[in-house]
Amino acid sequence: MRIISIVGARPQFVKVAPLSWTSQGKYEHQIIHTGQHYDPELSSNFFDELRLPEPIKNLYSGSGSHGNQTARILVGVEETLLDLKPDWIIVYGDTNSTMAATLAASKLGIRVAHVEAGLRSFNRLMPEEINRIGTDHLSDLLFAPTLDAYKNLEIEGLAKRSLLVGDVMLETLTYMKDKIVNDSLASSEKLFVTIHRAENTDVKERLLSIVKRLSLSSIPVLVHAHPRLLKKAEEFQIDLEIGSIKIMKPTSYYSTLKGIIESVGVITDSGGLQKEAYLLERPCLTVRSETEWIETLEGGWNQLDPDLVQIETTWWEKTRPPINTKLYGDGNASQKILDAINL
Repeated sequence: MRIISIVGARPQFVKVAPLSWTSQGKYEHQIIHTGQHYDPELSSNFFDELRLPEPIKNLYSGSGSHGNQTARILVGVEETLLDLKPDWIIVYGDTNSTMAATLAASKLGIRVAHVEAGLRSFNRLMPEEINRIGTDHLSDLLFAPTLDAYKNLEIEGLAKRSLLVGDVMLETLTYMKDKIVNDSLASSEKLFVTIHRAENTDVKERLLSIVKRLSLSSIPVLVHAHPRLLKKAEEFQIDLEIGSIKIMKPTSYYSTLKGIIESVGVITDSGGLQKEAYLLERPCLTVRSETEWIETLEGGWNQLDPDLVQIETTWWEKTRPPINTKLYGDGNASQKILDAINL
């Protein structure tokens, strides 16, 4: 049986890694890279650090509008699947690569498995939410990372093709954390920050408001700048390095986790980073009005703060209960996924 994982963005490289490790010597598993993320710090460095094999194909789709990028990926994936003829494809998360690959495979009659199915922000203004819903309803097997995600699939009438397996990212983070802890310094008075979503970057007034609020922090704010943020800041002529803000390059997965561990807290609009902060026991402010990872809100570890009203407080010093890693499964999701596909 030939299984092909289709990935294209940083979070997907993290998610495919455990399936790649688990499949070695047991299953025929290959990777197609759509090229949605192509900066070395967001792509090739991840493959190296996570011991991922070279993709069987790189589509070099690049950036662009949602329609333009999705269309290029759709065409590239369709041509590649016609050539490779896999039995299954596995897609991950909620990116344009996920949606395009699912469409291409579904129309070719190739079975689709969706890893990280059932997540919902219930905000259809988010392009990622549209990708999640469309992918779930087209896929043949749905692998939910959390109980709440599984319940969402039940509500939408998808329970018969859904399995609660846990979160594959827990496996990747555990593997990397064991390597990082000995290299890390004690946490210091600084914040680890990423901002990249369209709703926070694509309107000048909104981006300017976020930058101004971050600049008011009483401790250094290390903004690991996604290419989208830099592009929009230049377009709007917004100076990012004001007040407490220091702009950093995007980091590899190892450096990201190390940076979180060495900080006192995280500020982000990323989905994955909210969860990484939680599992690494660092409090997080999420610059959004909703989150698909609602488990992270337990105990106040993650707080929704779209306008960063807490930036001038010492919000990271609040006492919080111990985290609950069991919310994300038993650390064996990749094996459960591969077993289900190979039935």
